[in-house]
Amino acid sequence: MMSVCLCLCPAVQSQNLVTDNVAVVEGEVAVISCRVKNNDDSVIQLLNPNRQTIYFRDVRPLKDARFQLVNFSDNELRVSLSNVTLSDEGRYVCQLYTDPPQEAYADITVLIPPGNPIIETRDGQVIEGNETEMTCTAMGSKPAATIRWMKGDKELQGKSKVEETYDTMFTVTSQLTFTVTKEDDGVPVVCIVDHPAVKDVQAQTYLVVHYKPEVKIVVEFPDGLPREGQNMELSCQAKGKPHPQQINWVKVDDDLPSHALITGPDLYIENLNKTYNGTYRCFAANSVGESYDDYILYVYDTTPSTEPAAHDSRAGEGAPRAVDHAVIGGVVAVVVFAMLCLLIILGRYFARHKGTYFTHEAKGADDAADADTAIINAEGGHNNSDEKKEYYI
Repeated sequence: MMSVCLCLCPAVQSQNLVTDNVAVVEGEVAVISCRVKNNDDSVIQLLNPNRQTIYFRDVRPLKDARFQLVNFSDNELRVSLSNVTLSDEGRYVCQLYTDPPQEAYADITVLIPPGNPIIETRDGQVIEGNETEMTCTAMGSKPAATIRWMKGDKELQGKSKVEETYDTMFTVTSQLTFTVTKEDDGVPVVCIVDHPAVKDVQAQTYLVVHYKPEVKIVVEFPDGLPREGQNMELSCQAKGKPHPQQINWVKVDDDLPSHALITGPDLYIENLNKTYNGTYRCFAANSVGESYDDYILYVYDTTPSTEPAAHDSRAGEGAPRAVDHAVIGGVVAVVVFAMLCLLIILGRYFARHKGTYFTHEAKGADDAADADTAIINAEGGHNNSDEKKEYYI
């Protein structure tokens, strides 16, 4: 069996005699090493916790075949102890015969791994939105184990309780409480036990979550926009846990067409016309609850002048939109009116500036006594008046 020795603390030193503490898993092998620095041929011996001599130099006085000599020299006495049990725990003594004698101490700690963890759930099945509770127990370990929880790839925090049983053995119980969603259905919940004696000890269970149906209406045909005279088939796709036991079709605020045919989750309508316009609703129910989805039907003309874009009439959306010629005419009228207003404004602007020109030209001439004075008083300056007066002569 492979030897497992773990150093729990720094080496203990008494003058020039050195040893180490040892941690070993129950049933495996512990190795004790008594080492001397600058030995002057002094005798080394190893004693058990009851101070019985295990080895004196390379001789074993103790009649226990589990102790075997691994190495003996002037500077080291190394001894192995196989098939370690809890009763082997204690303080072992390395002794060097000098004057005065020297001693160093090696504490052997026996590790006992816990049993396989056990997961228990309060509820076998959980409804979405409710809390669930789980417990994980790791029994009979030394020292006490620690427990972690994983839900999928997310770590959750539990509440742990440690109980001491007998011979310093411990039992650890961790309780986990959380609220579930429908996305948790089928997700593994793992209890992971951490202990220095073992690795990757875990147990897991899978969540079973019940949730009300999820409903979606799918148009099987026609492929494009529904038109007068065509046939239509709507399929109600519903999933839930447990599987929906009941699926119903209704027309909101009206009765279904008299010749509409319902086959399981499908609604079939022949020879569409515009009287069938409206909202068609599919209900699905299971033991958890009820859900629905809406489809808004708008039947188009057989040969429309303008082809509207394809649409998906889902619940919460309006009816399909078509191009309205009245809207186009209104836009054109607004544009024409704006142009007329602009022409009127420009006309008034030019007329005003022309009047100003004539007014300035005649300003000061109205009160003149004769033609010469009128020319002199007219706006245009003395230069102009002189030229006109000269011409008059």
